[in-house]
Amino acid sequence: MFTLSPTPCSLNSWKVPDILRRKTGERLLILNWMASTVSLGKETLLEDGMPPAKKPRKLLPSLKTKKPRELVLVIGTGISAAVAPQVPALKSWKGLIQALLDAAIDFDLLEDEESKRFQKCLHEDKNLVHVAHDLIQKLSPRTSNVRSTFFKDCLYEVFDDLESKMEDSGKQLLQSVLHLMENGALVLTTNFDNLLELYAAHQGKHLESLDLTDEKKVLEWAQEKRKLSVLHIHGVYTNPSGIVLHPAGYQNVLRNTEVMREIQKLYENKSFLFLGCGWTVDDTTFQALFLEAVKHKSDLEHFMLVRRGDVDEFKKLRENMLDKGIKVISYGEEYADLPEYFERLTSEIAMRGRTGVPKEGQQLNGSATAHAEIKGCST
Repeated sequence: MFTLSPTPCSLNSWKVPDILRRKTGERLLILNWMASTVSLGKETLLEDGMPPAKKPRKLLPSLKTKKPRELVLVIGTGISAAVAPQVPALKSWKGLIQALLDAAIDFDLLEDEESKRFQKCLHEDKNLVHVAHDLIQKLSPRTSNVRSTFFKDCLYEVFDDLESKMEDSGKQLLQSVLHLMENGALVLTTNFDNLLELYAAHQGKHLESLDLTDEKKVLEWAQEKRKLSVLHIHGVYTNPSGIVLHPAGYQNVLRNTEVMREIQKLYENKSFLFLGCGWTVDDTTFQALFLEAVKHKSDLEHFMLVRRGDVDEFKKLRENMLDKGIKVISYGEEYADLPEYFERLTSEIAMRGRTGVPKEGQQLNGSATAHAEIKGCST
C-alpha cells in the first residue's frame, strides 16, 4: 500500500515512492493523472486550479413542456430577497415587521413601552400577522385618509430606493419572469415590493400593480385581459390603503362570487409555478383565494421550485405538497443555482409557446396535456 503526499508548494513537489520509479508504465500513468487533476478531499480541481463546471440540472418534462399561457407564476419572498439581499424587509415577514418597527421608532411614533412590547412579540415569534396588524393600527389614526397616516411614511422608508439595491443575479431572475409574462404567463405575488415593475420600467416596459381592493381589475386579470399586470394579494407598498394582512380584510372580494370563481378557475385550469415561496400555500389569504373552494386538488398539476438543502425537510415538503397537487422540484443545492436554472426553464417554455397555442376551451391543467406533449417531444 502506498500514498501520494502533496506538499503545499506545487504539483512538481509530489513525491512518488521509489517502487513506482522502477515501473515505468505505472509511473507515467500517475504523472499523467497528476498533471490533469489534483484530488483534494471531495473536490477535484482541473490543472488551472478551477473546479469542474457543474452539470446542469435536468428540467422536469411535465414542467418544461408547458406553454407560457398555461402558467401562473407565484412570486414569494425568496425572489425579492435574491434580487435585493441587502434589504432585510424583503427576506421574511419578521424582517418586514422589524423594519417597520425600526422606522416607527426613528420617527418617534411609539412610546418606549410600546416599542419594548412590539420588540418582545417579535423576539418570541408570536403570531406575526397579529403583531403587524397591531403595529399598522398604531401608525394609522382612525381616518379614511391614507395621506394622514404615518404608516405610509414608514412603508416608503422601508422600501426606499429599491432600484439601486438590485443585484445582477436578481435582475436575471426578474428578466426570466418578465420574459414569460410577455409570452402570456400571469403573475401574482405575496410580496409588498414592486421590484418586478421597477425592473420592467428600466427595460422600457410598463407593468401595472394590482391589489385585491380593485375588484374590476382583479376580475379582468383573472380573465386574462390584463396580462401585463402583477397581482399583489397582500397589497403593494405604493398603495398603503390596499395592504391587508388577513382574509377578513378582503370581504368585498371574497363575497363577490364572480371574481372568486374566476380566480379559483385559474387554480383548476392552469399550472401555478411557485418561485421563492416555501410554505406560501399555508398563507391564509392564498388559501381563501385559491384553495378552500377547489376540490380534487391532488388531481391538479402545479410546481414549486425550491433549494434542496436539508434532505429530510425537502422530502417532507414534497410529500405535503403532493396532496395539494404541487410537484416540488429542486433547482440545486445553493440559492445561487436558481437564476441559471430558471433562465434555462424559461427559454424552453417560451420556445414552446412560439410553436403553437392550445385550442379554445382546451383543458390546460392535469397530466393528460403534458403527457401528450412529452410523448412527442425528444428534448
